[in-house]
Amino acid sequence: MPITDSTAAPDTPAGAAPAPAAPDAAPAGARMTRRAQLILLLLCGAQFIIALDFSILNVALPVLGRDLGMDQADLQWAVTAFALPSGGFLLLAGRIADLFGRRRLFLVGLGVFTAASVLAALAWSPAVFLAGRALQGLGAAVIVPTGMSLLTTTFAEGPQRERALGVSGTVLSMGFTIGMVLGGVLTDALGWRSTMGLLSVAGVAVLVGAPLLLTESRHPERPRIDVPGAVTVTGGLLSLIYALSTAAEQGFGRPDVLVALLAGVGLLAAFVVVESRAAQPLVSLPMLRRRTVAWGNLAGLTTFAMMSTVVFLLTLYLQEVLRLSPFLTGLVFGVQGVVSAFAGLVAPRVIGRLGARRTLLTGLLIQAGCTAALLGLGTGSGLWLALTGVALGSLGHLWAIISYGVTATSGVPDAEQGLATGLVTSSQQVGITIGIPLLSAVASAHIAALRADGSGFAQATLGGIKLALGLDAALLAVVALLVAAGLRTVRTTRRG
Repeated sequence: MPITDSTAAPDTPAGAAPAPAAPDAAPAGARMTRRAQLILLLLCGAQFIIALDFSILNVALPVLGRDLGMDQADLQWAVTAFALPSGGFLLLAGRIADLFGRRRLFLVGLGVFTAASVLAALAWSPAVFLAGRALQGLGAAVIVPTGMSLLTTTFAEGPQRERALGVSGTVLSMGFTIGMVLGGVLTDALGWRSTMGLLSVAGVAVLVGAPLLLTESRHPERPRIDVPGAVTVTGGLLSLIYALSTAAEQGFGRPDVLVALLAGVGLLAAFVVVESRAAQPLVSLPMLRRRTVAWGNLAGLTTFAMMSTVVFLLTLYLQEVLRLSPFLTGLVFGVQGVVSAFAGLVAPRVIGRLGARRTLLTGLLIQAGCTAALLGLGTGSGLWLALTGVALGSLGHLWAIISYGVTATSGVPDAEQGLATGLVTSSQQVGITIGIPLLSAVASAHIAALRADGSGFAQATLGGIKLALGLDAALLAVVALLVAAGLRTVRTTRRG
């Protein structure tokens, strides 16, 4: 039975009244007003800054470490200090925004992020710099879900929202890619502090425009926070992200990594139990039982995890095997950014023709096929294959990003959009966080085994990269099949 799309949520009871539109919501079939266009530009600008922050510092880490006196082994904390709060507090921030006002929380998050960027740029010691990075992550944890929920409540379900999510997904992907190129250029020209300075200037620009364009959301009931749920989910995500981020550099054998993994799994299991008994849960389990929400977020987590891993592995391949400079490596990913921009522009039309579900599956399969094609990389050649594979894979990746956002937020009432988009953005953040540690650990172990057997450095490195790429492609294909089966079940149930 073919998979078709629908604007109504599959699990919405028959005859249920649609959720009221937000005050500034744009009609589904109308052209965007000038105000709506400015709101979209503002919200995408905020998302772009956060995406930029994920990658702009990567190239600058060695210079930063020498300047601040950080050991090589401690440089991972420049990334981990941001990833911990940005991933750990997403769900809580999304729910607080639902209850107390998205505009208010969005402005608070922007203020924290901008001030933290200034602190990181002026840092005079490792402790001050890491504190700035942690506060940046906390600000990002507020900005991302509130910005996404402001977008989905401003633009009604249908072509308007699909177009807005298409632009947002493109900007998100381009921000990550541009950050890799821009980080190297700024570091060479002005030093690593300029990367943090750029973020603070951009944050001020968005912070000035936001109060002029955004209106406050209102919750019809007196808000209450599910404290046990907040503690267990935040603690679980923090533990899991810490374990996986640390394992990427130090391996899974460290006692603190194992303890954090067990604690993360245990706290997340406790979170499910708590939510099943809470009168006003942080995460509505009936929402998680919506097939569009569950399967959409699984697809989103997978596409982010696997593409971030491909970028990491190809960076390793281009610099360690083909011996390209960081600047030329950045240009390769610059081509990826151009293709991503094109993919984001055409994605709404593809969704309009195929439906969100079919577009999602097509995107996952394109990404899987292009990743599998990278198994043809060699030690003496492979630059053009790497460039073509990652560029075309990004096309499928962007289609998957945008269509999973449409799928996972469709049919959700406006009062719960912060929660729904919190789940969407949590899938993004957790996916970016877990993909690289898991598959880079596999690659590193295989490289070590090949080196022990007498293989040369380049050959061993290529062997580890290929093993990880093969697993990457296989996981994408398996998840695509699972999502296809899950969403097909939805349509079968509705027709039955």
